[in-house]
Amino acid sequence: MSNSDIAENIFMFPVPASPAEEGATAEAQMIERACTGDRDAFTDLYKIYAPLVHGIVLARVPYDEAQDIVQEVFLSAYNNLHTLRDRNVIGSWLATIARNRATEFYRHARPTEELSDEISDRNNREAGAREILAAIRTMPEAYRETLVLRLVEGMTGIEIAERTGLKPESVRVNLHRGMELLRKTLGVGGRK
Repeated sequence: MSNSDIAENIFMFPVPASPAEEGATAEAQMIERACTGDRDAFTDLYKIYAPLVHGIVLARVPYDEAQDIVQEVFLSAYNNLHTLRDRNVIGSWLATIARNRATEFYRHARPTEELSDEISDRNNREAGAREILAAIRTMPEAYRETLVLRLVEGMTGIEIAERTGLKPESVRVNLHRGMELLRKTLGVGGRK
């Protein structure tokens, strides 16, 4: 074989991926693309993690404020994505930002007055949902987050574990104990 034949054959075979690329998750690859300015990659990350962030924020702040804080979380993440050391833990990184932003909300929030029972009872379904959400917010953090992610955001236990970095067993226990506590708090009969 001549040198030109060898050169042609080399270009027919794909270049093997580096070990770092092979071990990277799809999300880690999206982060890499987003860091290079690929807005579609960041949009994909948003679609994957928005329910997680919304659930965490909603477990802490009033419903009407949650969406603005979610946007702040993703704006902060977009601006600081290059600082993420381990690209495979974006879920827990976003969760931390969401918790911090929710805490900041109360540092800067102005006092508000709650609606009277007469006004809030106009729509019983909404009033019931607000009552449940208020009851969830009184619970320990581990139960509060997993319940909102499950009941409000519709995430499965496996999705919650994958996105938050928790073990599936921990999520299952938190959901079970949280539901028992929620039933007790709301005065709803549990399993017998």
